[in-house]
Amino acid sequence: MKKYFDQLFKIIPAILIVAGVAVIIFWVFYNPTRHFIVSEPGRDGYVSPDEIDENIIIGEHFERFAFADNNLEENWPRFKGDNYDNIYSPDFNLINDFNNQTPEILWSVDLGEGHAGAAIYEGVVYLLDYDEDIRADMLRSFCLKTGEELWRRWYNIHIRRNHGMSRTVPAVTEDYVLTIGPRGHVMCVERETGDFLWGIDIENDFDSEVPLWYTGQCPIIDDGLAIIATGGSALMIAVNCASGEIVWEVPNPDDWQMSHSSVMPFEYNGSKMYVYSAIGGVVGIAADGPDAGTVLWKSSEWNHPVVAPSPVCMPDGKIFLTAGYGAGSMLLQLHENDGNYNVEVLTSFRPGHGLTSEQQTPIYTEGHLFGILPNDARTLRNQFVCVDPADPEKIIWSSGQTARFGLGPYILADGKFYLLNDDATLIIVNKSTEEYIELDRVKLFEGFDAWAPLAIADGYLVLRDDGRMICIDLRSEG
Repeated sequence: MKKYFDQLFKIIPAILIVAGVAVIIFWVFYNPTRHFIVSEPGRDGYVSPDEIDENIIIGEHFERFAFADNNLEENWPRFKGDNYDNIYSPDFNLINDFNNQTPEILWSVDLGEGHAGAAIYEGVVYLLDYDEDIRADMLRSFCLKTGEELWRRWYNIHIRRNHGMSRTVPAVTEDYVLTIGPRGHVMCVERETGDFLWGIDIENDFDSEVPLWYTGQCPIIDDGLAIIATGGSALMIAVNCASGEIVWEVPNPDDWQMSHSSVMPFEYNGSKMYVYSAIGGVVGIAADGPDAGTVLWKSSEWNHPVVAPSPVCMPDGKIFLTAGYGAGSMLLQLHENDGNYNVEVLTSFRPGHGLTSEQQTPIYTEGHLFGILPNDARTLRNQFVCVDPADPEKIIWSSGQTARFGLGPYILADGKFYLLNDDATLIIVNKSTEEYIELDRVKLFEGFDAWAPLAIADGYLVLRDDGRMICIDLRSEG
């Protein structure tokens, strides 16, 4: 037995040496990446804009499917509606509650990921969508009653997901439809036919910087002119919708950049102006007469890197400004003397100290402001509140800890607020300057990031989440 173990102990070192040599040979000649595929640009579905040889032809493609056939006449022709105030006053009554049932979804359309809201004109819904399959900004039109798609016009462009893609509302008149795409491409078409008229590439033509989460500015058409806040080499431009000719452009010596906020028309003391909250400050531009396109006033006191809500301009010359991400709010007062303007800061405060908003623009009605507070509003976070503009730091009422809302939109219609929560829950709240009165709420569908502005006409409410648009009827049977 001892002889056997002596022989075994002599063999073991030889076995270990042979095994070690085999391991070294395997390590030297084995290729663990022999089945790997070489990484190439675009193989994972993402293509950097720097690697794309784009030839963007705005409005290049068109397809028609049907013609509109309805007798509807009301309009919600742009962001915040006909009067830029998010208020709808029909000649008939809208529902006060949901009668213990979910409203019938009249029609539903699948969309590309985004938060672009609809505009409505005489029974036709207009929406700027992004089609990921063919990589295209796409203006689509639908019948308001049935949801049938009527036509679409598009152009190919590479967009990658960035908390959604398209996020602007078209501007519609009797003659034109105007859009701004995620990367700042402006397109103007004839309303009924969809025929292409002209396009502008803001980023290239004006050396402008596209905002952090793509273009959020909703365009406006005023007296036949497309009003666009470009940033870059010009602060704002006016374009003749019929010809595409630039009528005026505002110099930008301070290099203010485009924000997510939209331009708001405002008339004060007989002077019409465009008020815009840019990255860099807030400005008032003369809108008509021989001084059109000139700066009436501006202030760099309001300067934040992310601004989404639009200015709220009030008849007495007060202008309420608000933004998220810690910016808080500011209240300005315009003063005018013989055509000369100056602006005074009445108050400025941080989130949690009064009415602030991250994404949606507060509504001004009956001398009060209504809005939803952001996440950083401390104990009042996400609550719906009412304030007096004379003292926007003082909350008159709030919806309370059990009625919190997300980043969703809201409108005032037939004396009631209709609010859409992030998850596509629709809430009806009575208009009151004294207390929060919730009338009813219902979950419409399994929604996600339902942030797009609402649109309503002839009692039909059009809303969406990040991938689906629906229409419901809010008309009361009584």
